[in-house]
Amino acid sequence: MTTIEHTERISTELPAKTARLVGLDVARGLAVFGMFAAHTIPVGWLHDLVSGRAAALFAVLAGVSIALMSGGATPFAGARRGGSRMRIAIRAVLLFLLGLALSTLHAPAMVILAFYGVLFLLSVPLLRLRTQALAMLAAAFAVGGPLLSFVLRQGIEMDEMGYHPTFAEFTSVAGLWKLCHGLLLTGAYPVLTWLPFLLAGMALGRLELRAVRGRLIAIGIGLGVLGYGGSWLALNVFGGREHLLSLMPPGMPPQMIDMVLSSALGTVPTHDPVFLLTASAHSGTPFEIVGASGVAIAVIGLCLFGERLRGVLVPISSVGALALTAYVGHLLALKAVGSDRLGQVISEHLYLPWLVLVAAAMLITTTWRRILGRGPLEWALHRASAWPARLVSR
Repeated sequence: MTTIEHTERISTELPAKTARLVGLDVARGLAVFGMFAAHTIPVGWLHDLVSGRAAALFAVLAGVSIALMSGGATPFAGARRGGSRMRIAIRAVLLFLLGLALSTLHAPAMVILAFYGVLFLLSVPLLRLRTQALAMLAAAFAVGGPLLSFVLRQGIEMDEMGYHPTFAEFTSVAGLWKLCHGLLLTGAYPVLTWLPFLLAGMALGRLELRAVRGRLIAIGIGLGVLGYGGSWLALNVFGGREHLLSLMPPGMPPQMIDMVLSSALGTVPTHDPVFLLTASAHSGTPFEIVGASGVAIAVIGLCLFGERLRGVLVPISSVGALALTAYVGHLLALKAVGSDRLGQVISEHLYLPWLVLVAAAMLITTTWRRILGRGPLEWALHRASAWPARLVSR
């Protein structure tokens, strides 16, 4: 999960006024806490609140960071654009490999980093675009992506537990085919339906964010109502739920509809187009994409207003500044604890693992940042991409 990186020094080439947006770090920190909750709290209001939306917030923030690394409100041109393309492409490859490594280790969560790597790479040809073009692309993919996915997934065998790409797929032709359709169509975070989040973030990153933060809140709320409210109307007023009930086996309780709709792992079933009317987490429908994008945009606007309290928010912004390190660290911690032990603790104290992760992340990242600055994984990405980018720019 990255956005995983706009931290202190997004780019030495950026103007001073855009070189540091603490509100983005705060938003990213909240997204990290949301991912902690999604991975450790299986039921309840907090799980329902963050499931799908935390990852979507990460993806939107990733787009913002990409836009800022490529010039912000004034996209780089010429050699500087070439340098930013090189920088982002290298980070894309490294994130992809890190995601494969974590999935190969069977980290106890749906790891998003490999999918992020592909999304980062797809952003490279779009770095010259400005807000209007990026927003139009985001809208087109928000509607067209799920419809195209629905058509293309006809006849493709789905993994009931959700697809996680690993290095094992590179050992055979069948594995490579599974890797391709898993990343693009059938995985937990399929690129075809997650690209709109990245494009929306890139559109935001081309704005003077502090100047439009109030509008971001209003736009975000409007999109949230359109997405989630539109899905509710389609299902409960215009007959969508009744149609779904007619597809269920005789005698099946109506509550099973909610279970089916809430158990999506990146996609909805292709049995009937009515499934595209849901807005449940990780369903990858137009309603979910629009609604989750709206929530992400509103959160970013609110966090930009919260910059006035930057002193109070240092523990959260520190987690956001070291978001990649915090995200990977929590996966390794959960792996070390083990699924059985973790399940036992959760059954006895539902929120305890989440609270421990949040407290540990704030303490470690705040201390690290104060003493050493950039986080270890953020430092590695910066070092690996900065020199080739400077070489291209020259």
